[in-house]
Amino acid sequence: MIKSAFAFLIAALSLAAPAVAQQAVPVIAIPPLSTPKDTPTDAGGTLSIAWQATQLIGSDLRTTAEVLALPPDQKDFYSYPEVTAPNYPKWRAAGVKGLLTGFVQARPDGRLAVGCYIYDVEKRSELGRIGFVVAANDWRRAAHKCSGLAYQHMVGAPGVFDTPIAYVARSGSGPTEVTRVAVMDSDGVNHTYLTPGGTRVVTPRLSPRANRVAYVSFASGQPQVRVADANGEGDAAVLPSSGTTFSPRFSPDGNSLLLSAVTAGNTDLHLVGLGGGGARRLTTSPGIDTAGSFSPDGSQILFESDRSGTQQIYVMNNDGSNQRRVSFGGGAYASPVWSPDGTRIAFVRRGPEGRRIGTMKIDGSDVRLLTTGPSDEGPAWAASSREILFQRTEGGRTGIYRVTLAGGDPRKVLVPQDGMDPDWSGVRE
Repeated sequence: MIKSAFAFLIAALSLAAPAVAQQAVPVIAIPPLSTPKDTPTDAGGTLSIAWQATQLIGSDLRTTAEVLALPPDQKDFYSYPEVTAPNYPKWRAAGVKGLLTGFVQARPDGRLAVGCYIYDVEKRSELGRIGFVVAANDWRRAAHKCSGLAYQHMVGAPGVFDTPIAYVARSGSGPTEVTRVAVMDSDGVNHTYLTPGGTRVVTPRLSPRANRVAYVSFASGQPQVRVADANGEGDAAVLPSSGTTFSPRFSPDGNSLLLSAVTAGNTDLHLVGLGGGGARRLTTSPGIDTAGSFSPDGSQILFESDRSGTQQIYVMNNDGSNQRRVSFGGGAYASPVWSPDGTRIAFVRRGPEGRRIGTMKIDGSDVRLLTTGPSDEGPAWAASSREILFQRTEGGRTGIYRVTLAGGDPRKVLVPQDGMDPDWSGVRE
């Protein structure tokens, strides 16, 4: 029996160009939940869970620049049949373009069945649906999935709601500094530490589906890339006998790892299969080749190199062939990361004004600086390709911020301690 239901009103903004600011308009309204009979679960009654899910979906969508949510109105009741048979005239009269409905059902085994449907109100048609069974205490992920369904169909890109963020949590300074790899949901919930803090760690990188984390540890006295499961278990060095390794990045399928290794004084990019085997060297030019980043289809690799005398961005095929320079603007360019939609490169530009976050097209054209510096670095793309996480240093303190491609003031991401080296995964399965 269906125990709880909820509906949402959605309208999408025009997305003619992501870099052009759009006027914010009301996007989503959340009527109260229809509850024929409330059912208790380990996480509370289904009515309470469904109402919390409603509020979380609204909060998710209000964090985006493309869709917004109206505050829930508990006086606006509707019947359960509208979940799969919407009253289109009612919603169209409200002046919205889309409708997201859903249900929460308590199962005999104590778990919850959750389903969501997205409709085009003007065309009176269903655009998509999603359904799954979750533990009662895991209702937040179910709500994030519903938010993603709405965002995907109204905006045309994956949402970031069910995507974790990894970063380095830092406390103290100098000899008392403690750094730990931390992971949390994109909204800051479920914050956990994967490393104990007795060893310096840097640059955690999540696998595409966030089931593993690669990072650099100084436990052996020199930087060494390690990989752990998302819960911190199975932690092991990737190349335990290869000396200095750093700057890890997963391949799009999560089965391989790009990293930089120092051999005979030269720093080059290597590709390591995580199923076993050694490393395959991809670059051989004198200098430092590092910060590799795969294209979404895995066919090409961006990287940073000082082979021209200054740090610049290069691209090559995934076998190391056809290496060519991409960045030609003033200053140095570093930390390139390919956007999930494959259209742009995020980077750090270092010049007289300091370090700033920017993006460019894959061929190096259309350079756009998104932040003002002077100490911004470490860009990481959102799954939507519409936002970027980065690290900012002010007054000796480091923090994590997010900025949209439309620009504007970056928003600080709240974490328990100073944060640095952020990374943002794709949508979890």
